[in-house]
Formats: sequence, structure tokens, C-alpha cells
Amino acid sequence: MESNGHVFGINGPVLTVAGAEDLHMSEMVLVGEERLIGEVIGVYKDRSIVQVFEDTSGLKPGAAVYGTGGQLSVTLGPGIIGNIFDGIERPLEVIHQNSGAFISRGVHVDNLDKEKRWNARMLVKAGDEATPGLIIAEAAETESVMHRVMIPPDVRGKIRSVVPDGAYTIEDALVVVEREREHENAPLPDLNPDAAADGTLLTEICMAQKWFIRVPRPVRERRAVNRPLITGQRIIDSLFPIAKGGMAAIPGGFGTGKTMTQHQLAKWSDADIIVYIGCGERGNEMTQVLEDFSKLKDPRTGKPLMDRTILIANTSNMPVAAREASIYTGISIAEYYRDMGYHTAIMADSTSRWAEALRELSGRLEEMPAEEGFPAYLASRLSSFYERAGYVVNLNGLEGSITIIGAVSPQGADFSEPVTQNTKRFVRVFWALDRTLAYARHFPAIQWLASYSEYLDDMEDWYNENVGGDFLTHRQNILRILYEESELMEIVKLIGADVLPDSQRLTLEIARVIRLGFVQQNAYHVFDTYVPFRKQLKMMELILYLNSQCKKLISLGISMNALKAEDIFEKIIAVKYNVGNDELEKLDGYFQEIDGFYHHLYEKNA
Repeated sequence: MESNGHVFGINGPVLTVAGAEDLHMSEMVLVGEERLIGEVIGVYKDRSIVQVFEDTSGLKPGAAVYGTGGQLSVTLGPGIIGNIFDGIERPLEVIHQNSGAFISRGVHVDNLDKEKRWNARMLVKAGDEATPGLIIAEAAETESVMHRVMIPPDVRGKIRSVVPDGAYTIEDALVVVEREREHENAPLPDLNPDAAADGTLLTEICMAQKWFIRVPRPVRERRAVNRPLITGQRIIDSLFPIAKGGMAAIPGGFGTGKTMTQHQLAKWSDADIIVYIGCGERGNEMTQVLEDFSKLKDPRTGKPLMDRTILIANTSNMPVAAREASIYTGISIAEYYRDMGYHTAIMADSTSRWAEALRELSGRLEEMPAEEGFPAYLASRLSSFYERAGYVVNLNGLEGSITIIGAVSPQGADFSEPVTQNTKRFVRVFWALDRTLAYARHFPAIQWLASYSEYLDDMEDWYNENVGGDFLTHRQNILRILYEESELMEIVKLIGADVLPDSQRLTLEIARVIRLGFVQQNAYHVFDTYVPFRKQLKMMELILYLNSQCKKLISLGISMNALKAEDIFEKIIAVKYNVGNDELEKLDGYFQEIDGFYHHLYEKNA
């Protein structure tokens, strides 16, 4: 490999390269004798700027820099699911076998196993048209996921030959495509063109293909996001829902439960594929994630959860440039499975650490800082990431989606800082975690007064068709009671609750039932960790029915003290623990119990 220049200056992970006239923007390069992986981020007449994704300690001026001719890319193929990668898609288990517990400098391993054979069932035959995204074969990647081998997005022509069904590696050619001449200069790196004896341009298609991580994969059509991602978490599904293909932010200070909330969403949401990106998180926290996910069972199939999960681990002690690349690696992998017709969900934990990496790199490049030292292009980088979400029709006609849920870690829980504020500009769901709730052991610690979802109007037709027209009305009434409680608490803090009229004291009591019996959820309880949508609706109906019956009693002159003397409020709070998810008929008994409570007090005070 011939050198394309040499290192002239070193500033942490940022290198100045002299004599590199042949390098181009975003080109992947190898630096020094250890072939450290880097990327060109600036090109000038007499020099180029390279960010290195590995530790540059010991690197000296004069070290050779080698261009690869292509951009930083990921290898896409069977073997991704269930794997654990670093920020630039190097498998950590293979690195561990080669270099021990820490990632050595200059370690070069295959992104995917090139020796393993996958049983492929061919779906095309010679003579078929080869169109972008066409599924040519299927191979069971795990017990939960069928991998669909596709024609790359920039290949079009006619299939000349097809291998028989059998076991093949990711590099074995499955079909040979006779490509149309106008596509012979396509720039993507996954092409393997060769000229046949008659001069026809041929391309071999194997199970694996490459894709530039900073380039979104093309789609045929973007659809409206009008159906919810069901998570089994009541405060999310019922109060602040997110749509499949939507974007959400989970901001919160230290200890408010961002990671635990994302764990619950990863385990219970009805997405087909989960991509969990640990971006700049603490090493011990990321270790816990890796250990927990490997032990969890998928509640939908009973198989290991890792059978539909991809983990990207880039801890806070790993090189800062790789942290910046990790979310692009994750979104590119998610787009690949979306193109197969799967609904994918990305958990990015946390985008604040990613933004801090941008800030550090920007500072080393001596760029003009904006607010709090972040670069001026922070907003555009955030938007380019979140805009890769969506519900789409792929090139092959299958529908798929990417839902992005990004955690934000504002210092001191200050939601006015730049990352949180710029994130709010692009996401349509905001789950604000509250430190007071978290310290009171109220989880999920989503503060209902500061959170919102803008997808409700888009999903109204889905709710009417699949749940019933009462859902949105019940949701509005539940939130109204919580808002009224907030206003009344301002008075209670000044003069106490005893001076309030009974109607307002009832509002406070029903709000307590909502907070403890509906909004609060126990992730470790067999019934409460996941709640089906039908049960959530029934629980809202139950609480609102209790409220209406109590209002009738108070209007008859029965005091709030008499109502609280009964144990009906505590019984309704305990419904979430006492009624199984498949025992909804038991809830009818609670309606009858409320009726009995009403008639008992009515007759007693008649």
C-alpha cells in the first residue's frame, strides 16, 4: 500500500497530514505502522485533517498515512444480530480473544465472521430482473430473525446465474448480475464488477454488503407515522405515546432512570429489531447492560432477547472520535434491517455524550464555539441523525420503520442547555425525567407536567379502529385530574388540605390513585413490568368510574372523610398487582365493588 502523505501535527485524536493531495473528504485512512483507523474531516490545498478512532499515544510526526479510497463503512450481513460491537463495528468478543480485556491499538478484525456458513434458501432464478433491494435469498440469522439477502441499492440489471440452496459464507457469490451500463460507475463500495468474455459488466452478489455510515440508505416512499409503538409502559402508551417510525427524547439528570427506561422499552416494545447504542456511558454501566441483555428472555417468543438485539458499546474511556461515529454505525445497521421489512428501534444512550465528543473534536480543530462550547453545527448534526427515523416503503416494496429514542443527560438536570433544547426541535415526543420523582422511588420518573407527545392526532384513526373512541377521552380526563392536582398543591402548601372543599379533596385523592396505581410501574413485578394496551384502557376506565361515583356521593352531602374511611382507594391502587395481564375479566369485579361501595355509603348516610 502506497502512502498518501505523512503526519505533520498531532492534537489528541486530530491529525494534520501533509503531502496528502490524493485524499478526499470523508475518506477512510490508515495511520502509521499499526494502521490506526481514521477519517478525513478536512481537506486543504497543502494539508488534510484526519480524526483517528483509536488512541494516538506514541504516534510521531512523519508517520505514513494510507488512503483506502472509500468512506468509513459498515459490513452488513448475517451475524450482526446478537453481536456486540464497538463504535466502528468491530466485534468486541473477537477483540477480547485477540488482545484481552482492553482494545489494543491497531487491532484489525473482521466485522463479521467470514468462516461461518449460513443455510441460504434462494428466492430468484436466472433470467429474473435484478432491481435495487430485491430479496434474493433467506437465511435464518437467529431463531427470531430471518435474514433477507438483498440486491444492493445501486445495482440493477438481469440475473445471469444463481447458486442452489445450501450453506455459504458471507463472501460466497450467490447470484451474478449482468448490470446495466449506466450503473457501472456507481460509487458504493459493495460492488464487485468484472467483465465477461463478451464485454458485459457482471457483478457478484454475496450475503454481505458494505454501506457508508454517514449516508442514509435510499427508500421508495416515506409514509405518515400513524400507528403506535406499543411498549407496555402505561405512562408512555396511554399518556405520551410514540409512533412507529417516530422520534423521542428522554432527558434527565443523574439517577433519574434514563437507562432503565430504555431497557424496558428494548425488552417490551413491539419492534422486531433492537439496536442499543451505549455512547460514552460509564464502563460499569455498559457492562451491566451487556450482562443483563444476555440473560433476558424475549417475552414475545420465549427465546433469548439477544436473538433480536444488536449492542454497540462505546464507553467513556474509549477514543472520543469513535464515540462520534457510533450513532451513525447504529443507524446504518438499523436501516439495513428496515430494508428487509422489519420494524427497528434504536436506543441511543446518550446523545449528550455524543455531543460532548463533537465539542472536544471541534475544540481541537480550533473552530469557533457556540453556546456552552458546543460547535455551531450541533443542531444540524442532531437533525441529520433523528431525520433518519421514519415509516417507509423500501425499494423492494416492503414496509419498515426506524424509531429513535435518544437519552439526553443535561448537566445538573438543566433542560435549558443546548443539547436538550436542540433535541426538542426535532423530536415529537419528550419524556422529561424528574429528579424529585426518582428520589421518591416513583418510576418511570416521567414528569407528566413537562412531557408531551405530538403523535396523538396522527394516530387518532388507529386508536378509534383498534382500541375504541373512548381512549383519547379517558387519556384527556386522566391528565386533567393530574393538572388540577398540581394547581391545588400550590394552595395545600400554603394553607393545608383540610381547608379545601370535599370536591377538591376528592381530586387530590383520585390523583393519588392515578399516580400510584397507574402512572407508577414496577419493572420487577411479574404483572406490572409489562401491561397490555387493553388492560391499560380498562384501568383508566376503572379509575374514572371511581371518580364519578365519588363525585355523586359528595354531591349528596357525604364527606370526604367518610369516603376515605373505606378502603376502596387502596384497592384500586393495588389492581396493578392483583390482576394478571390475561385476567381482564377480574376488573369487572372491581366495577361491581365500586358500586357496592357507593350503595353502602348512600344507604348509611341516607
